[in-house]
Amino acid sequence: MKAGFFETAKHCLSLSDPGRKCETVFEFADAVEQSCLEWDFDSPVEPIGPPGRPPRPELVDASQVPRRRLGSETGRAALVHAIAHIEFNAINLALDAAYRFRGMPEQFYRDWVSVAFDEANHFRLLEARLRQLGSRYGAFPAHNGLWEMAEKTADSCLVRMALVPRVLEARGLDVTPGMIDRLSAVGDRETIDALEVILAEEIRHVAIGTHWFRYCCEQEGLEPLATFLDLLKENYGGSLRGPFNLDARFQAGFTRQEMDALTAGPG
Repeated sequence: MKAGFFETAKHCLSLSDPGRKCETVFEFADAVEQSCLEWDFDSPVEPIGPPGRPPRPELVDASQVPRRRLGSETGRAALVHAIAHIEFNAINLALDAAYRFRGMPEQFYRDWVSVAFDEANHFRLLEARLRQLGSRYGAFPAHNGLWEMAEKTADSCLVRMALVPRVLEARGLDVTPGMIDRLSAVGDRETIDALEVILAEEIRHVAIGTHWFRYCCEQEGLEPLATFLDLLKENYGGSLRGPFNLDARFQAGFTRQEMDALTAGPG
C-alpha cells in the first residue's frame, strides 16, 4: 500500500532534527516525482501549531537579534546563521502549504514539495558554510516572524500565497544583492556562492506563489491587484519597504502595475 501524500507532508513537517528533516524532504520530493504516493485528500487537516524544529536557536523578538557586522568571521557567521534560519523556516512553510490547503490542483502540491526540496538544499548549503566559519545552526538567537505569518494565514490559501511568498519571501529578492555586495567587500566568496544559488531559485519560489495567488483570486472572483493591495493595507499599512529588485520581481511574476503601486506607497 502506498503512503499518503498528506500524511508524508505532515511527517516531514513534524521532524525537529534539521538533518533528518532535510533527508526526509529529499525522499518525499523523489516519491512525488516518481508518483509513489496516494492522494489521501480525505485525511484530516490538523490546526496549525509550532512546526518541528530543534530546541536551538533561541527564538526572540526580531529587535533582539544582534546586528551582523561583516568585518569579522563571527559577524559573517551570524549573517549566514540568520539566512539559514530563514531557509529552515521556509522548509516548514512549503511543507505546511502542501499539507494544509486541500482541494487545489495536483500541480499545487507538486510545486510546494519542489520548493521544500530547494529550501532544504539551501539550508544544507548554509549549514556547511557555518561549519567552515567555526559555527553551527542554533549558535545565535533568531526570530520567528516567518512562522508567525504562517499561523496568521492558516485559514486561507489565497492570503498565504499573497503574504508569504509575495511579501516575506519576495523581500529576499530585494535584500540579497546588497548582502552579496557587502560580502564581496570583505572577500567572502564562499558565502556569495551560496547566496547566488539561493537568489536564483527563490525567484522561482516567488513565481509559484504568484501563480497560485492569482489562481485563488480567479476561483474566488477577485481582481488580483486590488486584492493584493487590500491585503497589504490590512497587514502592512499599505506599503512595503524598498528599494525593490525590479528585475527579480518581474521574473517572479510581479506586474508593472503592482510595482508602480508598491513604489508609490499607500494611497
